[in-house]
Formats: sequence, structure tokens, C-alpha cells
Amino acid sequence: MAEHRTVMVAARVTPAEHAAWREKAAAAGVSPSALLREAMARTQTWTAAARAVERERTRQIARIGNNLNQLARWANTHASAAEAVSVIAHLVSFEHSLIRVARIGGEADDAR
Repeated sequence: MAEHRTVMVAARVTPAEHAAWREKAAAAGVSPSALLREAMARTQTWTAAARAVERERTRQIARIGNNLNQLARWANTHASAAEAVSVIAHLVSFEHSLIRVARIGGEADDAR
């Protein structure tokens, strides 16, 4: 037997937000309640630890990106076959760094 929905949830929204939600629900062919239930079912929450891990991952990726930009600028200014080997070695190093950063907090990703 299906469970009956008997609990109401109140949320304060602006008249414009309310109108936008009603329009979205109408466009989807569902009630506003169904739209909100579906949206909440798809929403992932973040624990404080997962949020901290994501901030650190973003910071590390930005640092690697800065290094890549410096390397690209150097390669565009000083190009030779011998130097290309050095550039490739650095790119491989950056690739390994990106792989390590991608693994930061892998177990925390499940907590979101």
C-alpha cells in the first residue's frame, strides 16, 4: 500500500520565486509539490569535511593550472627540440599531480 503524504513543509520564498516554481512545474507537467520532491530527491548535500576537501582540490588544481600557464608561456618564448624534451617531462609531472589531486578525499566523495 502506498504511503499517503500527510506532512506539509513550509518554505519562505519571494513572489517571483513562487511564480517561477509554478511555471517550471507547469512546463514539466507536474504539481509544484511533485517538482520540489523530485528536485530534493536529486539534491546532494555536502558535509563540512567534503566541502573542505573540494576547496583543497580546487586550490590544488588552480596551482597546477598556474604552472601550466607558465610552462606554456616559456615554451612559446623559447622553442627548440632539446627544450621540448624538458617541456614534455614537466607535462608528465603535471599529469601525475592532477591524478593525485583527483584522488584527494576519494572516500569523502561518498559523504556528499
